[in-house]
Amino acid sequence: MKIANRMENLSPSVTMAITALARELKAQGKDILSFSAGEPDFDTPELIKQAAIKAINEGHTKYTAVEGIIATKQAIINKLKKDHNLDYKLEGIVISNGAKHSLFNLFQVLVEEGDEVIIPAPYWVTYPEQVKFSGGVPVFIETDDSTEFKITPEQLKAAITPKTKILLLNTPSNPTGSVYSKEELLALGEVLKGTDIIVLSDEMYEKIMYNGKKFTACAEVSEDMYKRTVTINGLSKAVAMTGWRFGYIATPDVALAKALTKLQGQVTSNINTMTQYAAIPALEGEADETIEMMRVEFEKRKNYAVKAFNEIKGLSCVEPDGAFYLFVNIKNVTPDSMKFCADLLEEKGVALVPGLAFGTEGYVRFSFATDLATIQEGIKRIKEFVESK
Repeated sequence: MKIANRMENLSPSVTMAITALARELKAQGKDILSFSAGEPDFDTPELIKQAAIKAINEGHTKYTAVEGIIATKQAIINKLKKDHNLDYKLEGIVISNGAKHSLFNLFQVLVEEGDEVIIPAPYWVTYPEQVKFSGGVPVFIETDDSTEFKITPEQLKAAITPKTKILLLNTPSNPTGSVYSKEELLALGEVLKGTDIIVLSDEMYEKIMYNGKKFTACAEVSEDMYKRTVTINGLSKAVAMTGWRFGYIATPDVALAKALTKLQGQVTSNINTMTQYAAIPALEGEADETIEMMRVEFEKRKNYAVKAFNEIKGLSCVEPDGAFYLFVNIKNVTPDSMKFCADLLEEKGVALVPGLAFGTEGYVRFSFATDLATIQEGIKRIKEFVESK
């Protein structure tokens, strides 16, 4: 059976592959510590689970509108107004099966053959694959720890061509945890003024912030940025709802939302109905106390891990302001992140993700979305491994 040619250029997710390998080795009885998954180790808050059970018991088990039920869309609108003073219409909200699905829909609807999409590197592994699958051309802007992995207005200006269709921003970032300030977003917005470039802003980790920093949404920094920004968000990370598959886009462009709904209607239709009902209390703030508990715990782990890594000779990492990852510089040990991760897994039973997967060689991603005891043991093994080299 011949597979379509379009699949030849689509790479599998390295993060998922490594996580699956670590799980398989563990099932074989091997002592494996995995820091590869971008998934909170906390359970979904009880009140959210109860909201889903209530929805089932009340018979909310049928199809819904493709783009989501009105009550959940209104909860998203209320959340964006409360958190960022942004105004959206019900017609500008589309709920999908996780933010990854939202992004896929967007690239399919917006990107024509040969359109360029600017992606700061390091980047989440899915971004360039979806762009290429849609016929677009990823254009990478390289960053490193000297700028906290953030692009400058000068870099953005230099990357723009007549074919540029989209700038993709991810703040807080996966894999680096870097966060753009209001001033930095304004400066990038100045470069875009007078262009038709769309900003896709992936804000999945917005609730997981550290060091007393406040998150700023791209769309809230100016009227011009509001008009050109499509916000992508969900509940997987901040509310520990990874398996529930809840993502959404918010846009002032109702025509775009209608096109996304048309596409989704021919692919998946609505996301599962119970998740839509369970999402409402999370969006309305009823789980905020639990979200803050998780954030505080993540920050404790972050503080320990940053200090511990920076004490290992040959390794260093920038302290992140958000998300739950460290992007650790291994260049003084080896520039080859794939070999580093493969040898570490084989010799010490520790699973990390190579920086090469995120488009930036010489680094590895360490997820601290696991308990402190595991983090301590994992870094101890990493230290032993590096010292042996």
